[in-house]
Amino acid sequence: MRRGEGGVPGDGPPARRDPERRETELEEADRNFTEVLRELRVAQVGVQILVAFLLALAFAPRFAELDGFQRGTYVATLLLSVTAMALLTTPAALHRVLFRRHAKRVIATLSSRLTLLGLFLLALALTGSVLLVVDFVFGRVEGAVAAGAALIMFAALWAGLPLYIRLK
Repeated sequence: MRRGEGGVPGDGPPARRDPERRETELEEADRNFTEVLRELRVAQVGVQILVAFLLALAFAPRFAELDGFQRGTYVATLLLSVTAMALLTTPAALHRVLFRRHAKRVIATLSSRLTLLGLFLLALALTGSVLLVVDFVFGRVEGAVAAGAALIMFAALWAGLPLYIRLK
């Protein structure tokens, strides 16, 4: 495979290499994968706490008080959380299964994409959690406003800020 052909459909041209690094393509793939794993350590803790909270919530005494909308929000949020957790843990599984198969570039590229998708779903799950809790405590309108604010915050911090820095 040539550089930029990470083995993932739609893999675009490579980012410009830093000439000061003086690393081979394999060293670059190792570094990229290591950086993804560091990022995942932060995200995994959050998603694991969220999944645990949501799983425990169904057994709370007041869960029976949730109306149909709240139950739907709960199920959607739980499914988003579990899917985010699956996506954010897949890079470790890929690495373990493909270890010593000379697939580091593919693993690094795919892991980066899985991380982005997992973070997107985590943002939606956290937004759903805000909607569920604020709706239950204060009401539907307040829940929608709080969820909208949470979604805007995630979009600004996780997408807008990196885009701003990248274009600067």
